[in-house]
Amino acid sequence: MRSSSSSKQAADNSRGINGHILTLHQRLYHALNLGTRCCDDKGQKWQYSDNETQRLVVRSVDAFLDSISAESLQHQVVKESVGDIVGAVGSILASKSEATMRLASDVTVKIVRMIPSSMLQPHFSNLIHPLSSLLSFRELRVAISCASALNLILANLTSKREKEVWEILKSTNVVGDLVENVKGYSTENKATEYFQEMASLLSKILWRWPPSRFHVWTDKKLFSTLDTVKLNPDRSIKVAVMQLFSALALCGNGTNKLLEDGEGLVKIMVDSLDSSNPYTIQIEGLRLAQCLMTNEQGCSKIIKLSCEPIVKAIITLMNNWSLDAGKLAKGQMSILVEACRLALITHWEGDHHFYFWKAGVDRVLLRLITGNSDTTQQSLQSLSLQEQIIKLEEVVDTDVLLPLRPFVWDILGCLTANCMEDFFPKMHGNETVFNVLVVCACLAFVDSIRTSRQISQGNACHSSESEPASRAVLMMIYSPSKYISSKTRFILSEVLALKGKDYVGYLLDSLKATSSGNKFGIPSNFRLVINLTSLACYSALPKYQKHVIQHGGIDILSSFISWWFDNPVHLNRSSVATHVQNGFSGRTCCWTSPEDWEGEDMLLLFGLVALAELINVENRCGIFQNQMDLRASFIRDLQEICINNSYSGPRWYAAYILRHLGLYGFPSKFGREFRELLTDNEHSDVELIIKNQEPVRVHGVILLVRCPSLLPPEVLLKEKAFDSSFKQDSDSCNRLITKVRLSAHVDCQSLTKLLEYIYSGSFEAGEDLVKKMKILAKHCNLQSLVQLLCGSNLKWGTPFPSFDFTSALEPAGRTLFWRLKLRDQVIRTAVIAPYLFYTCMFTKLYCGQVVNTYEPSFSQECKKAIH
Repeated sequence: MRSSSSSKQAADNSRGINGHILTLHQRLYHALNLGTRCCDDKGQKWQYSDNETQRLVVRSVDAFLDSISAESLQHQVVKESVGDIVGAVGSILASKSEATMRLASDVTVKIVRMIPSSMLQPHFSNLIHPLSSLLSFRELRVAISCASALNLILANLTSKREKEVWEILKSTNVVGDLVENVKGYSTENKATEYFQEMASLLSKILWRWPPSRFHVWTDKKLFSTLDTVKLNPDRSIKVAVMQLFSALALCGNGTNKLLEDGEGLVKIMVDSLDSSNPYTIQIEGLRLAQCLMTNEQGCSKIIKLSCEPIVKAIITLMNNWSLDAGKLAKGQMSILVEACRLALITHWEGDHHFYFWKAGVDRVLLRLITGNSDTTQQSLQSLSLQEQIIKLEEVVDTDVLLPLRPFVWDILGCLTANCMEDFFPKMHGNETVFNVLVVCACLAFVDSIRTSRQISQGNACHSSESEPASRAVLMMIYSPSKYISSKTRFILSEVLALKGKDYVGYLLDSLKATSSGNKFGIPSNFRLVINLTSLACYSALPKYQKHVIQHGGIDILSSFISWWFDNPVHLNRSSVATHVQNGFSGRTCCWTSPEDWEGEDMLLLFGLVALAELINVENRCGIFQNQMDLRASFIRDLQEICINNSYSGPRWYAAYILRHLGLYGFPSKFGREFRELLTDNEHSDVELIIKNQEPVRVHGVILLVRCPSLLPPEVLLKEKAFDSSFKQDSDSCNRLITKVRLSAHVDCQSLTKLLEYIYSGSFEAGEDLVKKMKILAKHCNLQSLVQLLCGSNLKWGTPFPSFDFTSALEPAGRTLFWRLKLRDQVIRTAVIAPYLFYTCMFTKLYCGQVVNTYEPSFSQECKKAIH
């Protein structure tokens, strides 16, 4: 028997359990069994009638926890004890007995710290409820320990349990208690740790649960307290305040409230980014900046307050690193990642782009790629392009600072996509540095194609820099800057020639296989993104355009777009570029959602970009020759994209392709109906006079909204001064006709096409007429139409022109509306329901019918729009 017992103890010892732990385990259960075990929907609990028993239980738990190690935590004896330990301590906390609260709360912190979260998750509710109720306990040490325990719990809470935990927090009014605790810190002379734990817990709750934010950002006294506390020099206080500000900034209303003292907030944020600060301060400052500038609206507000200091701080942090034996110092990688993530504000246009270039962003990005000092950069300047490619190929293939590569390529792509047409790198620095950076991007581009080919069907892991590198080259090729666009095309052609790689056949075959109906999973989606991006780049290179066309590129891309219509593949970029995800993705609220340019239709967009480039080349010879049915079907698909797609990118490039098919402009849903109004002379109120031609009758309200340049300023002034007592029921014969004499250079044919565009959004024309239309569109200040007619590189992110008439409800257009017999009720409805405005105001009303929204004939769809 003794031999058997010794063998069992030896076996336990080998798994981290010794006799001492087993003894303490027995004592623990002896103490637990002094109480009454009960169960409810939240799990096991223990009830103890007196303070002495509670102390005994808590001390037994404490002793047991002190005895176990990381290894013994995996033993079955320990695992099976977790539920009873949590249930007993949770019950003791719930009793709120002052005699045991301090000991119990301290042991709770130890439980949460020592026991793995995976073991505690099923029992969290037994702790969260009593801990939440003790945050305002009169003894500060207890309140601090409870807040500390909750901080640890929420930091490890899984998303599956968020709903359950939020219900508990609401029932105990945790947010209200924490707000009062934070407000009481500055007036009651409490310990720094108290504020730190309370503010940290409040920020975690605000971070996870958007409904909690309203109660906080509407509390004026809280903001007054924070305005005072944020000046405290204590580092832990600074961190806690910035964490709280970051969580509040996830709410659009919270950001607006924070920016009421914008200069003070931005100064604290910029000061925190100083490289002399500890890493914790810098990290929180970077995250605060990211939250405040989480979208274009927030970025614009911050940039207006302090542009150059923020950009300088970002660039300094991105450049403040060094390698020791090929490795970064501790903490530097975290700073670099967050600084690079913040630099992605280059995604939005604005004054900050100028300051990024001014601060030498190209040098900083190149250093992050090469991982070397300026000596390497200087040595490259004396080499030829071919020699640079050979030398840089070795650098790009290394793993130095590899986690930063995706950010570097995105920053480069965003900077070049938002340049002006006359941008030249030499304006802000060394032209050679920028060119070397382009060489590195092109090498990574070629490598991304090779990498995507090697991904097996069942392997979802892929190179993190493949998609960003491909996208960066695409952005540079299609940059508005003529220098960047031409230089990138030249360098990419040289890189492809030097490496002897021709992937055109592979790219087209892959796309053809997809269009044929082959099924593909997530890895294939990634491969398809790379292939389409690469094909769009190849299609822009003069050396390869004919090659792509000869391999059937136009037909294959056209088939892919038609296939996409039948099998739409909606794909978020985050699914193929994980670096764009951050800790607050999907956590924001109350922000006006800006239009996403590519959205979930990135596959369609890249296919259209490639096709637009090829058709531009082939247009001289003509496309779809002797294939009129195919041409008509393809045009319908493109018009469908222009009208019904949710994102501006695909709509713009569909319009670009239609341009090569003789259709110019931006097709709209109600274009046909509006075009018919051109023949409605009965209700027209403006007469356009052309030299030696019959005058053209049009409708002032449509010109006012779509092309106000055709209405001279003095005419608009007359409209404003028009008698407001004008009767809306007056006959059309009493309608005041405004005469506008046009320049002698305007011919009837050009004017007719211009009016087609104004009324319907698009028109058909031959090349000779298009030349005249360019001049006329420029004089009429129709910038979007000029962009389309000229066919210049489209600036990534340019909004698609809207066919929206609601601006006619502004003061300058109201008189014109009276002339159209519009009722006040319909005018009000037009603001809410553009559908009503388009279908009812300009079709039924021009026929002399006044719409009554309560008539049975009024469409159900319109009624829904009103409500």
